[in-house]
Amino acid sequence: MMKEKIAILTELGFEEVELTSPKQKLEEQGYDVHIISPNEESSIKSWDKTDWGKDFNVDVHVTEANASDYRAIILPGGVLNPDKLRVSEESIIFLNKFVDDGKLIAAICHGPLILTENGYVGGKRLTSVKNIKTDLVHAGAEWEDSEVVVDGNLITSRTPEDLDAFNGAIIDYLKDTEEQ
Repeated sequence: MMKEKIAILTELGFEEVELTSPKQKLEEQGYDVHIISPNEESSIKSWDKTDWGKDFNVDVHVTEANASDYRAIILPGGVLNPDKLRVSEESIIFLNKFVDDGKLIAAICHGPLILTENGYVGGKRLTSVKNIKTDLVHAGAEWEDSEVVVDGNLITSRTPEDLDAFNGAIIDYLKDTEEQ
């Protein structure tokens, strides 16, 4: 049996631990996790709390990625990353395929910001870092201050401090929907 694939859509300046923690936990569960990016470089630099972090190889350029190959998509935060993604037409098109197919979308910290570009957050319960609460509310979201919020196929968390709850909710969702 082939391992199911999970996409992590990201750009330059993602919060390092918000990519590495879910990626590691999902790989421990047997998933094949791909870093997907619209960035033209073969690797992208993370942000690590207060300064630039490590470089991470891009597994698939977003224009070459096929959403139907993936079971879920994860959107890490970082201030720069979602701001770059939300102006990437290719990234929005890729993300919209997950929306259209009702697949799991998991976003943490500033990650939900990209979901304002396609109208997806309208009427959805979610959380995020407080800095983007107003953006999400203006886009029609019902924002709450909780470590993790699950609304159908959307899972959101606030900050790296919530990664255990975020990772657990993702794994639970994938297990609960395995037979469907």
